[in-house]
Amino acid sequence: VAIGASTGGVEALVTILSQFPKECAPTVVTIHLPSPFTKSFAQRLDRICAPRVHEATHGTPILPGNIYVAPGTHAHLEVSRAEQLRCVLREGDLVSGHRPSVDALFHSVAKNVGGKAVGVILTGMGGDGAQGLLAMRKAGAHTVGQNEATCVVYGMPKVAFQIGAVEKQAPLQSIAAEVAALTTRV
Repeated sequence: VAIGASTGGVEALVTILSQFPKECAPTVVTIHLPSPFTKSFAQRLDRICAPRVHEATHGTPILPGNIYVAPGTHAHLEVSRAEQLRCVLREGDLVSGHRPSVDALFHSVAKNVGGKAVGVILTGMGGDGAQGLLAMRKAGAHTVGQNEATCVVYGMPKVAFQIGAVEKQAPLQSIAAEVAALTTRV
């Protein structure tokens, strides 16, 4: 599962991830937050969520029952596949105006996980994540966008919906159930 968020995303992620079961599908998250806040946010999530939540580190295996949050360290969180899925922190230029970028994460998931993935785009300003979510959908992944009524800012999910990247729009409160249903089908 790959999730992207920006403005309003902290509380949106709390709502969704606190509903995930202890043995959830491996989950990677990019949210536009500066460096010291991503670590404390991951720690907060770890206290309130059934799965383990970590700030992602380079080379960490991506395992069931774990959620990995992109650090705000000016590197992109990506997923690589050699013998197993791993977190990759890649320095580089801004992607879609951001580092870490939701697009960078989603494109790597499309390439390395394909149709076995689920992509979720949440509240946020701008269009980061839309092209990557479209790549995921084209690779066979299921994709969910937060609906306008429950977004703090209906920017990122709106752009993704407009370009055909979103398979299904859902209110924030039901996204965790959507993800659970989709991860049992892939």
